Amino acid sequence: MDIRLYVTTTEKRAGEVLDLMSEVFGEEDLAIATTEIDEKRDIWEASIYMMLDEEADVRARLDAMVAGSFADLSIMREVIPDIDWVAKSLEGLKPVRAGRFLVHGSHDRDKVSINDIGIEIDAGQAFGTGHHGTTAGCLEVIETVMRARTVRNALDLGTGSGVLAIAVRKLRHIPVLATDIDPIATRVARENVRRNGIANGITTETAPGFHSDAFRRHGPFDLIIANILARPLIRMAPQLAAHLAPGGSVILSGILAAQRWKVLAAYNGEHLRHVRTIWRNGWVTIHLDRAG
Repeated sequence: MDIRLYVTTTEKRAGEVLDLMSEVFGEEDLAIATTEIDEKRDIWEASIYMMLDEEADVRARLDAMVAGSFADLSIMREVIPDIDWVAKSLEGLKPVRAGRFLVHGSHDRDKVSINDIGIEIDAGQAFGTGHHGTTAGCLEVIETVMRARTVRNALDLGTGSGVLAIAVRKLRHIPVLATDIDPIATRVARENVRRNGIANGITTETAPGFHSDAFRRHGPFDLIIANILARPLIRMAPQLAAHLAPGGSVILSGILAAQRWKVLAAYNGEHLRHVRTIWRNGWVTIHLDRAG
């Protein structure tokens, strides 16, 4: 059973709550998000999601956080039924633009112009953590990397909806391996690949870790994209670097701004060079390269 604790406020204050939640809970594998409820009345929710057995600890710290900085706000509780809560939070999501990419639902196909690279992901499908700012950051860096250098194959680690793997394949017809630890995500990614008219070139596999032989069969990779969370990214730095080809590029996201230096330190330790960081709504996307 999943639990959502949330506050209702304005867009500006919801962003402030999210920033403070990021500081308090940023080292943990808990999903946090802001959601627009009513555009005209400027009503937003800032939420944190957890399993039932985590609620007591999270609630105590959230109570202290709100009491200290947002004493006028009340914390509400919702029990999430056995549905994809990320998909629920994305209902009615407007198209996300990043460079030439436009990620949209089927109801917004008419928004794709002749110069856009459209990627169709229905609101009933998950983006991963649901923080589309990280998705947009990855898409922007993918376009930059693939315009600047030769990429012969790619890995989308923690593919979620498959949006980033689809983006790579639509930019260039190279083989892409898209993996996720969740077999449901793998299935969703496979469906989205078909939905976007890609008949071949993307391999989707459920892989709980780098010990899966999928990485050995398809790698080493010229480009590795991992839009996950900071802690697992730090933990897997040696293995990720081991599957990167000489001269390859890495795109990391799902990282709170405050966690940026820890992630960079882990990958600098694997002799990867920082190229660029993109900042979006308190989250960052990091581009690193390996010398050839």
